[in-house]
Amino acid sequence: MTDILSIKDLTAKRENLVYMAKSAEVAERYEDMCKIMKLLVQWEGTSLSSDERNLLSVAYKNVIGMRRASCRTLKEYKNSEWLDQYKTLVENELKDICKEILGLLTDTLIPNVKNEIKTAEKAEGGNEKELKDLQEALVFYLKMTGDYHRYLAEIFTDDKDNVMDAQETYKSALAIAEKHLIPTHPIRLGLALNFSVCYYEILKDQQKACELAKSAFDAAISKLDSIDEASYKDSTLIMQLLRDNLTLWTTTEAAEDDGGEDVDAA
Repeated sequence: MTDILSIKDLTAKRENLVYMAKSAEVAERYEDMCKIMKLLVQWEGTSLSSDERNLLSVAYKNVIGMRRASCRTLKEYKNSEWLDQYKTLVENELKDICKEILGLLTDTLIPNVKNEIKTAEKAEGGNEKELKDLQEALVFYLKMTGDYHRYLAEIFTDDKDNVMDAQETYKSALAIAEKHLIPTHPIRLGLALNFSVCYYEILKDQQKACELAKSAFDAAISKLDSIDEASYKDSTLIMQLLRDNLTLWTTTEAAEDDGGEDVDAA
């Protein structure tokens, strides 16, 4: 079976990788998309644009999403020796994917954007828009990092490091988002949504989950007139998810293990 990375001249130019990542997305070949985006992240001397960050998110979201769904389904079946081995196989696939994207985030993407922020802050007459875009990128990457630690914490419940790493990363991302992104920004809203889900499902803290979701929803409602046309659909969708989760979490009849809906970076 031919690997996508063996295609002639694919890695000759950066734009070739972007083109093929988009093609793989259309074809719903998300494993191929991950391979391409990994090369793009590791391309020297460049950082990802907003569109490229979204491609990265879509690639790994779909690959990990299938494994998360499989793990949840297999959990419902009665244990047997063969089934236990199969569960372990799927869980290890999920772990490998999470470790891969976490490595790209913590070893390359986050350090690079932090360095770019420092450089932009020191520059005389710095470009305010450029700095804002860099802060947005940092929140995006920190949110992704929290998400993938949360996915590991869902499955490997005995490993408390992932729980702590998810919580601390989300906290760092939220502090930056609240300082640099408007309340209706889809990345800030998505972060609040996923962090609140982490509080509810992983940390088992219903009060904090509800407080965070309500705070983010109320802040966005008060600034509805600040939503620009480009992000209106994404922002209002996430606001609806926040409200849906609040309704679910505050309903006394809600089942004990009912979780909430989360969202991947918009």
